[in-house]
Amino acid sequence: MGLFSFIKGQFIEVIEWNDTTGSVVYKFPVYDNAIKMGAQLTVRESQAAIFVNEGVIADIFGPGRHTLSTQNMPVLTGLKSWKYGFNSPFKADVYFVSTAIFTDQKWGTTNPVIMRDPEFGMIRLRGFGNYSFRVSDPALFMRGIFGTNENFSAESLNGFFKTLIVSNISDMLAESKIPVADLAASYQELSHQAGQRLNQSFADIGLSLVGFVIENLSLPEEVEKMIDRKSSMNIAGNLDQYMKYQAAEAIREAANNPDNGLAGAGAGMGAAMAMGQMFNGVMNNSNLTPQQVAPAPSPATPPVAGTVACEHCGHQNPPGAKFCSDCGTPKAEVKFCSQCGTEQAPNSKFCSGCGTKQ
Repeated sequence: MGLFSFIKGQFIEVIEWNDTTGSVVYKFPVYDNAIKMGAQLTVRESQAAIFVNEGVIADIFGPGRHTLSTQNMPVLTGLKSWKYGFNSPFKADVYFVSTAIFTDQKWGTTNPVIMRDPEFGMIRLRGFGNYSFRVSDPALFMRGIFGTNENFSAESLNGFFKTLIVSNISDMLAESKIPVADLAASYQELSHQAGQRLNQSFADIGLSLVGFVIENLSLPEEVEKMIDRKSSMNIAGNLDQYMKYQAAEAIREAANNPDNGLAGAGAGMGAAMAMGQMFNGVMNNSNLTPQQVAPAPSPATPPVAGTVACEHCGHQNPPGAKFCSDCGTPKAEVKFCSQCGTEQAPNSKFCSGCGTKQ
């Protein structure tokens, strides 16, 4: 074997990438070895091969088996000025780009998003979910993102995507004006809207957003407790019926625990019934004004000249009446002092004029 044949044998003849790492980009290890003209390039399904010559993207190959020649490498042939198409080795960087769908990529809010809710006012909202993407334009993706990195994974994009997603989600939630209580019923619609908003940003760097899912939008603990309390009140509904149910439950518990006897069940039932009546009265009066709940007492009958007021109810009666015409109380008998003739108050023991014992 001659020296030329030996050197020629060192040129790379087969170029392929068996992806076992799940990387987005893989640089084929050419190093200082030249690629033999006529070498075989194998590009598998969900792959694309990019040839870069002196920093310039030359040719891009899709899935299939390709023989590298001046006929199927028009850009590189023009750059090298191979006018006669002779069999000459060349040097070029070869990048394989995976065009498969990268699924189950996580996103989440690092800090809570502040938004205004019509019911709870200003609240802090957190969210998380997942998304899927694929490379739709390998050349644009190379120019915009991975550059000359020899190995590029989906995790390398997470920081960039996370900022992009959270920014768009914040704007979308603020514009939707959906109450917090209704967010859970709108996850599918919000996910669809978010995907449409984000797809253009992905396309600008050569990617396609295949799917976007909002798994959960959570509230601060204190707001969740407030919602729980309100839900409990709504579930209770008719408090009288609720207390009767509680009383029945107390009887059942007493039957299952004979040590406490029926006395405890009776006490519990009585307390439950009393509370039910009290709450029922409160709920029935909850929509009434203070005047309706506690009506003002009727004003006393104004005095009339020549009449005598009843000592019991204040009703004005004629001078000669022996009983009150309003309450029926007998009129007190008028007494006079036997010594000085002064009129005495009812049940008095001594005269208010002379002090004589009555």
